[in-house]
Amino acid sequence: MSLAAATNENLAHTSNVLIYSSMAVYTLAFFAHIAEWVFGSRSKVGRTAAALSGQGGAGSAAKARIGQQAGGTAVLERPKVVTRSAAGSRDVPDGPGAAGGTFKGDLWGRIAVSLTVVAFAVQAGGVVARAMSVRRAPWGNMYEFSITFSTVAVGAYLILLALRKNVRWIGLLLVTTVLLDLGIATTTLYTDSDQLVPALHSYWLWIHVSTAIICGAVFYLGAVGTLLYLFRDSYENKIANGGTPGRFASSVLERLPAAKSLDTFSYRINAAVFPLWTFTIIAGAIWAGDAWGRYWGWDPKEVWSFITWVAYACYLHARATAGWKGRKAAYLALIAFGCWLFNYYGVNIFVTGKHSYAGV
Repeated sequence: MSLAAATNENLAHTSNVLIYSSMAVYTLAFFAHIAEWVFGSRSKVGRTAAALSGQGGAGSAAKARIGQQAGGTAVLERPKVVTRSAAGSRDVPDGPGAAGGTFKGDLWGRIAVSLTVVAFAVQAGGVVARAMSVRRAPWGNMYEFSITFSTVAVGAYLILLALRKNVRWIGLLLVTTVLLDLGIATTTLYTDSDQLVPALHSYWLWIHVSTAIICGAVFYLGAVGTLLYLFRDSYENKIANGGTPGRFASSVLERLPAAKSLDTFSYRINAAVFPLWTFTIIAGAIWAGDAWGRYWGWDPKEVWSFITWVAYACYLHARATAGWKGRKAAYLALIAFGCWLFNYYGVNIFVTGKHSYAGV
């Protein structure tokens, strides 16, 4: 075995070790996030943060504080009242999210974020080591795409946190999804380091596939916000109609941002990345022209990429149409993300086309 081959094999082994190590740290972050929600939900702030106008009128926006009388520390302010996105006129304040509630809950949340940062760094190192082992972009097959996708998703989440956005409520679902993604990647999709087929030897690999990964990661964050919006909106509707939410809703859903806030978050995320998805499709067409001599050939991957584009375009148009705001538009957003998921897993595994050269 030559020195170069031995070096590549060592780098591939290092990549595998780092990916498995990141899974171990993500698991610790998962339990820390669980502790954050459990301890936070026990507090008075956690139980009352999402009081509706029917339960307190304009006075529900009053400040809620928790702290130590002696030290005067850890003072939490009631979030600002925002207007609900669905039909209706009542005002709903944001809950404290994953953070807030108790000092212990917030401490566990900070530990969870710190562990997520460590896991992200280790996973990113695994992706870089994989790239060095094959001396190319580390997304030539589904395994490489998957480990890079989850890395970018966590990176986007951490960037939002660094910008002081109230998104820590995403952490538990994100870490859970990343563990699922890496579990599937390492057990089912794993492919040994190897070189690409001639059609993929192009600088367009860096441009087209990297933007596809970024779009998918950000679309995922938008889908999480949309899904939680539907749960939170149902919770608000139930209380407004005089119903009594169950214990789970009382301890978790009321601590989420208001339905309006979740809806706005998802819309802004999807709207911001939609132009990049448009560019991804255009870049893929240009690359197809260079590699196969035609810009569009109705290949399954091309068709489902376009279907995904149409679905998100319909969602964005629906958000601008008064009669389709709220839950109807949210369903469209989830359908659109479902199209993206099928374009990745379904088309790659179950459908044969020109994009099947990399196997899994």
